[in-house]
Amino acid sequence: MVASVVLVAAGAALIDVVAVRAGRPAAAWRRHLADELATRPVDDIWMLTGAAVAAAVGIWLLVLALTPGLRHWLPLCSPAPGLRACLDRDGAADLLRDAAMRVPGVSKARIRVRRHRVKARADVRFRDPHQVKDDLTAALGHERDQLALASPPRIVVRVRRRTH
Repeated sequence: MVASVVLVAAGAALIDVVAVRAGRPAAAWRRHLADELATRPVDDIWMLTGAAVAAAVGIWLLVLALTPGLRHWLPLCSPAPGLRACLDRDGAADLLRDAAMRVPGVSKARIRVRRHRVKARADVRFRDPHQVKDDLTAALGHERDQLALASPPRIVVRVRRRTH
């Protein structure tokens, strides 16, 4: 929201600067602002208030930028109104990896859980990779449904044969 306000203000200032460079007079709001900033003393209450507000907004934006959000959490379906529950992505990846390792023929599995996609990579030792891929997709789909995520991610499975 702040970025939209800044974008609109910068756009209005840019349009006025382009108009001035094209030979037209500056807009009344810009002339008034320039006069006010040039004539007011630095210790004026309005100047100090504006500086304090700008500093507070800047500090607030820095804190928001540096604090972690909820991106590492996957929201679960709410069993009751007003109740929120989330699952850690690493925990979901561990559960899906355990389900992948239960599929016959999988010797090693790596799972990466994102917001909209689950990437699964598996190594196969003794079965047909196409059958393992089908079984693995079904097993991961079943396990993903058991997690009861609010927006279930799409599952992408890659299987490769390991001979040694």
